[in-house]
Amino acid sequence: MSSTELPSVPAANVLPKVAAVRVGEGERLRSVGLPGITLTVRSRPPARKGLPPALYVHGLGGSSQNWSALMEQLEGDVDCEAVDLPGFGDSPPPDDGDYSITAHARAVIRYLDASGRGPVHLFGNSLGGAVTTRVAAVRPDLVRTLTLVSPALPEIRVQRSAVPTALLAMPGVTTLFSRLTREWTAEQRVRGVLHLCYGDPGMVTPEGFRNAVQEMERRLQLPYFWDAMTRSARGLVNAYTLGGQHALWRQAERVLAPTLLIYGGRDQLVGYRMCSKAARSFRDSRLLSLPEAGHVAMMEYPEVVARAFRELLAEAGEPVAAAAGCPVAEGATAAKSATAGEDATVAEGASAVEDDAVTETAGS
Repeated sequence: MSSTELPSVPAANVLPKVAAVRVGEGERLRSVGLPGITLTVRSRPPARKGLPPALYVHGLGGSSQNWSALMEQLEGDVDCEAVDLPGFGDSPPPDDGDYSITAHARAVIRYLDASGRGPVHLFGNSLGGAVTTRVAAVRPDLVRTLTLVSPALPEIRVQRSAVPTALLAMPGVTTLFSRLTREWTAEQRVRGVLHLCYGDPGMVTPEGFRNAVQEMERRLQLPYFWDAMTRSARGLVNAYTLGGQHALWRQAERVLAPTLLIYGGRDQLVGYRMCSKAARSFRDSRLLSLPEAGHVAMMEYPEVVARAFRELLAEAGEPVAAAAGCPVAEGATAAKSATAGEDATVAEGASAVEDDAVTETAGS
């Protein structure tokens, strides 16, 4: 079954009632209708008027909530918005059932075109890193800077710990997994996710764990939850197999925006060793290496990521708000690669179809 087939889930207007999505203090949630999709957008009012816009894109199985901590850190620097990709968070499935990287990129582009917020400071994590790389490559007019946290770009040798996630793309695996884990509680599932995504799961506060469990319980009630996971994983794997000008690494080389790359030394999903290749591929890149971080550095070390982003703004000639200094995480190293040919120094030990559709505007 391809990722472009119609979804075998109810239409968005007949979906069952589920618990409300959590909205943090100071955040707002709104629904935006666009051709073929409806997106939920989480925002945080900027500290003052006139700040440049920023848009955050989450990873596989995530949501806009993944960016709440970083948005709070950067409310004095940018006008923050985070989107729930179709089928994730509080966004219903896309009308056409397409969860490919191109389709997710198209959703981001349609939103930016419709909102008129571009060019934005664009952030992406994991799957969202692949999506935003494609957006930056095909629509450079929409991107001021690009910040990628553990971007899911193709790897020749995938880590063994990442194999189970990749297997979701195989027909029948999700059904089998659902059957085998039918008796798992939401708490058990959340602990598994935390151990997979965090360098140190002990960093999660009791309140944070309770919130994650409530969100997991909510998502498991959605009839399209596993469908969105499966097809997005399949879309990512399919993107890995593309060559030529459609290859994600080739598109990374086309990105013109100043780029901040953030990799975690304890990342079990994206290989830490890929940071050097990324620093060479993105032509105007800076690399932040966090040996103790896992797959979601913006959740584990939001202060450090915020400081690195402010440094990116300063180097790119963008206005930077005065902010209290925060120490870089112990062991972290940063380096700048001004051209694709320069290698970056990192701490020791140190994933498309580009078609006319991806450049559609919201009115098309």
